[in-house]
Amino acid sequence: MATSSTREPWLMENGNVKVLTREKHGRTAQNMSTSSLRKKSDMTLVSKVPISFLRQFLANLQEVILGTKLSVLFPAIPLAIIAHYCGFAKPWIFGLSLIGLTPLAERISFMTEQITFYTGPTVGGLLNATCGNATELIIALFALWQHKVDVVKFSLLGSILSNLLLVLGTSLFCGGLANLHSEQKYDRKQADVNTVLLLLSLLCHILTLMFRYAGDDTAYSPNDTLQLSRASSIIMLVAYVAYLCFQLWTHREYFEAEEEDDDLVSEEAPVLGFWSAFIWLAGMTVVIAVLSEYVVGTIEEASASWGISVSFISIILLPIVGNAAEHAGAVIFAFKNKLDITLGVALGSATQIALFVVPVSVVFAWVLDINMNLDFNLLETGSLALSVLVTAFTLQDGTSHYMKGFVLLLCYVVISACFFVSNGSTTNSGNGLNLGLNSSSK
Repeated sequence: MATSSTREPWLMENGNVKVLTREKHGRTAQNMSTSSLRKKSDMTLVSKVPISFLRQFLANLQEVILGTKLSVLFPAIPLAIIAHYCGFAKPWIFGLSLIGLTPLAERISFMTEQITFYTGPTVGGLLNATCGNATELIIALFALWQHKVDVVKFSLLGSILSNLLLVLGTSLFCGGLANLHSEQKYDRKQADVNTVLLLLSLLCHILTLMFRYAGDDTAYSPNDTLQLSRASSIIMLVAYVAYLCFQLWTHREYFEAEEEDDDLVSEEAPVLGFWSAFIWLAGMTVVIAVLSEYVVGTIEEASASWGISVSFISIILLPIVGNAAEHAGAVIFAFKNKLDITLGVALGSATQIALFVVPVSVVFAWVLDINMNLDFNLLETGSLALSVLVTAFTLQDGTSHYMKGFVLLLCYVVISACFFVSNGSTTNSGNGLNLGLNSSSK
């Protein structure tokens, strides 16, 4: 690690340089995954700028914008805003906004990691627990604000399915092929914890679904399902808080990613000051909110223009594009035979969506007086249940090979085909289930 005497001047903030140690940083699997897409910036030209304030600003700008391999996607952000205000066709706005969200997700992880250097691993872990799936959370909140409950349910379900089947399946498949003559092993402790929590979330969904079919049809009341969903959401949030305590304090060693090799792309020192990272984090959150509003507001028009159902776009396309950076990192580490990091990314993100983002969405809808429940309908809940069970059986022995990943990928293909041909025809069926755009509010 560089000392303060060799630290470049643009790494200083308020005239002070802190000597920060890696041992106290405690990076998570999500941090490690997105860091694999980062690249070092050449500060030769910036260092020649004579004005200190301008030099620091340009250095920060270069680190934030050009410090990722996904920087080529940043032009989609201003193009989406221009397309919105110039009245371009809404499918164009939807597509550009979706592309613009891709690098922002990786940059959010970068900002939280920079802040962690100054706050320590505990506060950094809490930040990562909040911002790790910021894109999904913000899209869900904006969709609820516009009373689009179906978009919320579909997108969150798709995030869980993509992490469990697509990301994990691709990682195990590619990692197995790359390490064909050596057995891939991983620590089951973290996987077991996440699997149990996913089963808890699945139980809440299944009970809410079965509640509709239990007893006499004439005795069924949608309000009863709503109350059960809200109570279950509070229980899920309690479980998530317990999970954070388990992850950040009592059993932190289960979740910290090991950094023993020099081939991991990681920073030995912060490249942004605390307040610079905080301001950039806030600014990018605002940009994500703007693009999320565009995505939610144009998804129906894109669906009609492309001839693809809203359910397919929300369940398949949104999660793939929104988490492309994190997903690519998981595959890269599987190639390097580091499955503990890969599992931490896939299962950790799925758990965060299931136990945090979903119940927060239900509570937020409660505040807005919108009837959002945990009844994701039979087809959606069945897909979730089978995905969790298949993943649990796949990870039960602590070893992996390409066949396991191939099977998970085939499961994802079958589910994708199911929602592609369904065209949303099953989403409005059922006794009293309302997922439609115009019938979701109270």
